[in-house]
Amino acid sequence: MSSKDTLVSLLSKTELFKGLAVEDIEACIPSFREAKFKKGQALFTRGERATGLYLVAEGRVRLAIATEDGRELSFRHATAGELLGEIAALDGGTRSADATALTAVTTYRLDKEDFRKLWTARPVLSERLISFLCSRLRDTSGQLESIALHPMHVRLARFFLVAIGDRKPVPGKRLPLDLGMSQGELALLLGASRPKINEALGKLEEVGAIGRTLDRIFCDPLKLAEVDGSHA
Repeated sequence: MSSKDTLVSLLSKTELFKGLAVEDIEACIPSFREAKFKKGQALFTRGERATGLYLVAEGRVRLAIATEDGRELSFRHATAGELLGEIAALDGGTRSADATALTAVTTYRLDKEDFRKLWTARPVLSERLISFLCSRLRDTSGQLESIALHPMHVRLARFFLVAIGDRKPVPGKRLPLDLGMSQGELALLLGASRPKINEALGKLEEVGAIGRTLDRIFCDPLKLAEVDGSHA
């Protein structure tokens, strides 16, 4: 697959670009530039001036905020087909979080001035921007609600349901789930300690919502939804 075809495929799956006509997506392609990062390398850091946004093509990127006392709150992982750094690129402000490559990462970078030219020249992209920002706001509100109001095993059940997406298990079987991260990373992402994650996993296992082997988790979406409650 050519880099152009790869970009078209990736962009058509993002919240911002999906639903656009192919010709509108293709018109954006020349403005993207490939950028690669090694494991542990920063794509950008909190407080620095934004110069563009990134589309992840391969790998996993952690978005996190570090406190003055050295603690870290990881609030999102971006993987293939996801955008990051778009808010600061839109408003011209500073980065609100650190973005760090958890694996070797390949991205396509779009400079903020090129981004502005694209949405100015193509009204359909401006319309998608509104929907995209509303979606981001809803996601943030949902995450804050989950952290503030729900016990850890419920938050974990909700996390697994999002990771499963639309996949359906074979009758009588659980769905295998490859998290793509360590238990420590999962704890950071959910704002918890590793012991709390272990305890929550145990509770989900007790009710039959998940099964565990040494290296994999197997999920029962229906029972996870019962634990979550909002999906019932």
